[in-house]
Amino acid sequence: MVRKIVILWLTLTIFLVSACASSPDSREPWNIKIAAPMNYEVWVIDMFLEKSGERSWRQPIGSVACCWKGPHGPSGKGTAADPFPELIFLRWFSFAEQKYYAKLIEVPPGLLDLMREPAPFKAYDGLRMSPRHTMTIGLAPGGTVVVWILNQIGNEVEVMRMQATEIDGDPDDFEVGTANYLEQHGDYLEEHGVPTEGW
Repeated sequence: MVRKIVILWLTLTIFLVSACASSPDSREPWNIKIAAPMNYEVWVIDMFLEKSGERSWRQPIGSVACCWKGPHGPSGKGTAADPFPELIFLRWFSFAEQKYYAKLIEVPPGLLDLMREPAPFKAYDGLRMSPRHTMTIGLAPGGTVVVWILNQIGNEVEVMRMQATEIDGDPDDFEVGTANYLEQHGDYLEEHGVPTEGW
């Protein structure tokens, strides 16, 4: 009798767990982050996200000074994306170029399915599998926009590369920020310039 109860309990538990896992309401903790190349800081003025028929919202970002690649990138400032958006609009100011840019990103319909596919990542107890739950959007000089998906720095996959549009704006609106930026990075800019290609 006890054995039948244990088997019944196990069967019910497995059924409930599998039902919850396959429920259409179950959601991954999706994230969207904004990155910039080292020494080429930007100020993200606007970030709007929209999931048609569900939600449209603004996400404050502000200054982004890191991290395009290397041991800390691609990663940067961001937000949880619930629900995952179909449209992402960005408007930013490039301190190095003293220019404004804007880009509307239309998320391809199959991208979320691609993010859901388990990918390996290194955990403290060995190799594990997890969805690539983070989308990082890189903003580089020249208006280059690169989009990666990842679950851990080092296993990112580039999924989109686009060109933003330069738009009108007064650089004097960022006079104080530019002075601070040049104080930190002016010597670097004099030595290396501002590459607008090859990102």
